[in-house]
Amino acid sequence: MNDIIIKNIKSLLLPKKSDGPLKGKEMDELEIIDDQAMIVIKDDKVVYRGAETDDYQASETIDAAGMIASPALVDPHTHVVHGGSREHEMALKRQGVDYLTILEQGGGILNTVEQTKKATHQELFDKASKNIIRMIQYGVLTVESKSGYGLDRENELKQLEVSREIAEKFPLTMRHTFLGPHAIPKGADSEAFLDEMIDLLDEVKDYADFADIFCETGVFTIEQSRKYMEAANEKGMRVKIHADEIDPLGGLELAIEQNAISADHLVAASDEGKRQLGDSDTVAVLLPGTTFYLGKEEYADARGMIANGGAVSLATDYNPGSCVTDNLQMIMAIASLKLKMTPNEIWNAVTVNAAHAIDADKGTLEVGDDADIVLWDAPNHEYIPYHYGVNHAHTVLAKGQVVYRQPGLLTN
Repeated sequence: MNDIIIKNIKSLLLPKKSDGPLKGKEMDELEIIDDQAMIVIKDDKVVYRGAETDDYQASETIDAAGMIASPALVDPHTHVVHGGSREHEMALKRQGVDYLTILEQGGGILNTVEQTKKATHQELFDKASKNIIRMIQYGVLTVESKSGYGLDRENELKQLEVSREIAEKFPLTMRHTFLGPHAIPKGADSEAFLDEMIDLLDEVKDYADFADIFCETGVFTIEQSRKYMEAANEKGMRVKIHADEIDPLGGLELAIEQNAISADHLVAASDEGKRQLGDSDTVAVLLPGTTFYLGKEEYADARGMIANGGAVSLATDYNPGSCVTDNLQMIMAIASLKLKMTPNEIWNAVTVNAAHAIDADKGTLEVGDDADIVLWDAPNHEYIPYHYGVNHAHTVLAKGQVVYRQPGLLTN
């Protein structure tokens, strides 16, 4: 039981709650209550949010001291459970060796697969926990977590079990995704391996909320991805896809055809795919931090997707090889600079639309919602993507309980 009033909020950000994601022009609509706003929390839920009033009493009061308040952020695409790290690949990238070449040489995903197989359950849990704690400190209280570094039954299940254990220990909401077809094991036949992963779906659906596949040159084709997604749909699993990251294979169109809840990456998505996106409820999960980290100049066409009436969200894509960051605020900055998204679009993309991309009732602060709230030490909502690379989250509340508060400078 908790009974809290948060008062003296300078700006209260209220993304719109709806049955589906915000699409097209809706993405630039964000209700903001300025000057002396407040939030009232009872029994973990929001019971009031709006202008300050004397109509409510509470046993505890938090003075926001003129800070901004928003729903906690949602990160809808991470690979947070893995073994090892790949900092040695940075030298190869500086020499101009591309990602697919590194993968062919046994690096990339395959390197992490070996490290993950060697790691114990406890080692994976301890490593992922550090990342999860940082995500919470940066204002994220809903996270999607993928497997995909096992490529066999034992280690894929090990990753999913670790992911579920993290969800039980930490004060956040998680969604778990089976990404068995993330890469082709060295020396394996891609079709035979894909059949193994399809056979695993009956077992992993008790552990995972979604089934995902990496559709890309040198990994799985459109035809193979369709086969996998159809099998997952037949077994009652909702599907996602890593699509059109490097080459324009038509992954976005396949995602829409298969009623995928999200299509992720989409740097090379076709004009036809972007047009179809506007007629679907599939959410485009864009990962500009990955493009930035890989040193590429071509970013996903967020403006084109939104102009076609599509739904866009943003995620870190935290992983050990192509985007090593836990900081979703940094992704907000890159989205402003490189995707040319407006501040309102960015905030909707990391709250309500990100939640729709993983079927989580999060990202809003309507009456009855969980009191997952962040107080931001910033003068306005535009400042957070503007002043990049630092943590603006001052206080994070999970279901009304303070789980993080920014420490002050220690002085004598």
